[in-house]
Formats: sequence, C-alpha cells, structure tokens
Amino acid sequence: MKNNIVITGGNGRFGSVLKKINNKNSFIFPTKKQLNILKLSSINNYLKKKKPKILIHLAGLSRPMKIHDKNINKSIDLNIIGTANIVKACSLIGIKLVYFSTHYVYPCQKGNYSENSPLLPINNYAWSKLGGEAAVQMYKNSLILRICMTEKPFIHKNAFANVKSNFIFQQDVARILPKLINKKGIINVGGKKQSIYNFAKNSGSEAKKIFLKNKSKIKFPKNPSISIKKLIKLIKV
Repeated sequence: MKNNIVITGGNGRFGSVLKKINNKNSFIFPTKKQLNILKLSSINNYLKKKKPKILIHLAGLSRPMKIHDKNINKSIDLNIIGTANIVKACSLIGIKLVYFSTHYVYPCQKGNYSENSPLLPINNYAWSKLGGEAAVQMYKNSLILRICMTEKPFIHKNAFANVKSNFIFQQDVARILPKLINKKGIINVGGKKQSIYNFAKNSGSEAKKIFLKNKSKIKFPKNPSISIKKLIKLIKV
C-alpha cells in the first residue's frame, strides 16, 4: 500500500468514503478532467505521468437504476467502453487493475452464489457491469470484486423481511480493501447473510418491514445472497 494508487470515480459515493478512511498519501484521486475514462489518450497520459502500481476502477454509472433502461448508450459508454479503455491502458503499462463489480451479475434466485457460480445479470445495470468484467477478465493482472454494499446509515424507508442478502456498509469495504488489493481473480465481498430488514434493524435504521410477493410489481431479486467464504479466509490470513 506504500505505492501510489490511482482511484477513478473518486467523487462518487464509495470514492468519497475511501478518501475519508484511507491514507490520502497512498491514493491519488484524479478529476474527470484529468482522467477521462471515455478517452484512451487521457487515461494513457495520466497513468504514464503518475506511474502507479495499482489502479482501482470505481468510475461508472449506477443509480438511478432506471437510467440503464432509459439511456443504454450512457450505460454502455461509462460501464463497458470506459472500463475497456481502463483495461487497455493498464495492460499497456503493466498496472494492476482492481475492478468494482456487483453481486447482481448472478441470477439472484437461489442465493449463496460463489465466485464460480453461473452468471445471469438481473437488470441492465448488472449487464453493464458484467460487460466491464469481460474486458477485465482478459487482463490477468487484475482483481474483480463482486460487491454487495450500501450507504451508512441505511438510506431506504422500507426493507424486505423475506429477502436474503449480504449487505455491508461502504465504510467496512473501505477498511478491508487493503487486505484484498494485492489479490487476483474474483472475490465476492459482502457481510453476514441475513434478511435486508434484519440488516437495517441491526444498524439502527427505522425502516419499515415489508415482504416481497411473487406477483409484486416491485422489481427486486428473490435471493441475491452470495457466499463470502473466500473473503473471510483472505481477511483472516
């Protein structure tokens, strides 16, 4: 962690948390003007200048989820093409790449998905993140983190009592990141498997308990829970 590490998307939700928790002397947070993920020349010029050993790719499009349906061009540009550009630049210079993906790349029906489980994204956002994963997988000096995290405090007014998940707060992900950053391959990242309502309640949230019904109009996966056995083993080591 002594070497300079470039973070794309440093002004995003998780990037802002990372700035507060980790040592700023080890991390470099370029602005969009300094490093534009849609311009390969911009990425190459910045990385050649800074010469980092690692790049953590957070930049992309997430919420609102509707935007990935309404504006697929923007979703494709930022999450797929932008990530592919980052991969190209990192592979050209030999920089280790850490890519933040999502646990929603799994089918999210039966739960307890391991890193080797079959993939079937549940929505356009997840498809766009898997598109980014496809480029990252081609570069062997890389790490893909399939993460189930949320803001602290719990931001939602309602929470499902019959949906299992592995939510973990962004602050906790930031704290364990240094133990994972030098690994390669794929790692599921999340917390204890429990209902979303229990997670919210245990964190002090006053979210209202609700239930996901089979014929519900709410678009939410039945069981997006993941196996974090690999993560626990790495953290303990």
